[in-house]
Amino acid sequence: MMIRLSEMREKEVINIRDGSKIGSIYDFELNLEEERAMAIIIFDSSRVLGLFGRSNDLVIPWEDIVRIGTDAILVDIDPKKG
Repeated sequence: MMIRLSEMREKEVINIRDGSKIGSIYDFELNLEEERAMAIIIFDSSRVLGLFGRSNDLVIPWEDIVRIGTDAILVDIDPKKG
């Protein structure tokens, strides 16, 4: 199955451990040498107008993505780390 990164940004990210909505994808980490995605980045909504750093953004390794569905992306992460 092929999916565009732009299509993934439109989907809600949900944690299967507790059913919580994490947010939407803000960015991706890509390894250009290996030609693969490494992680998705969820925007920290507490930042003011997207300013003041990315230190609180949630980085979810690609391996923690369980399923990419038509409406949502399911991930398996520890809720205490988010």
